[in-house]
Amino acid sequence: MRLNRTRSVIGVACLATTLSLAACGSSSGGASPSSGAPAAGSPNASAATLGVSGTKLHCAKPPALPASTKQQKLPSKAVAAGKTFTAVLHTNCGDVTVELYGDKAPQTVASFLQLAKGYWNDSPCHRLTTQGIYVLQCGDPTGTGTGNPGYGFGIENAPQDGDYPSGTLAMARSQDPNSNGGQFFIVYDDTQLPTDGGGYSIFGKVVGGMKIVNAVAKAGTNSPGGDGAPTQPISILKVTVTEKKA
Repeated sequence: MRLNRTRSVIGVACLATTLSLAACGSSSGGASPSSGAPAAGSPNASAATLGVSGTKLHCAKPPALPASTKQQKLPSKAVAAGKTFTAVLHTNCGDVTVELYGDKAPQTVASFLQLAKGYWNDSPCHRLTTQGIYVLQCGDPTGTGTGNPGYGFGIENAPQDGDYPSGTLAMARSQDPNSNGGQFFIVYDDTQLPTDGGGYSIFGKVVGGMKIVNAVAKAGTNSPGGDGAPTQPISILKVTVTEKKA
């Protein structure tokens, strides 16, 4: 399963049943988590209310897709090396807070810090997988699963046992181990991913707002095979990041 979506695999690119979390698209930065490329989200869907464990989660109407995206250059990993950060994904369904492991995955986190400065504004989480692999994939402003920021980089901090616990934040990529770019996925239920090919970079974890991800996952996807756009559209409106001081 590739958790990325290059019209090839999500690498959680095309999260195939075999889990190719590829960042679909070009070899530089595509990503997708399952079989086949993830379907684009539904940015024009109306607002909805989801029931979650007796509570209700309110999702506003998601924004229209960005008119264009700026291609960028890979930042130096030095900006994140040895540091940890807290990032808030402000979505139309509420805030999801994540901790970023610059000490374990410096290149990945350096890329995240750069892309957080507007690249993901109004971008949909275009893919949800509900069978065998349990992830919500985001990070492609085009909503197609084939978009990338213009660069790619290698795998960091991938678990040798292939275990990705609930709450894990990891990169989607294609079959090319150097195709990590802008697409990432959040694991909402313990998932086992293949280790052949190098696995998928873990660069953080969700520390707040997991109920939002769980609610979107519970709503499912209308795509056959349990791999496609979330029935409840969720988009990243903007991302804010702060460094955690020792």
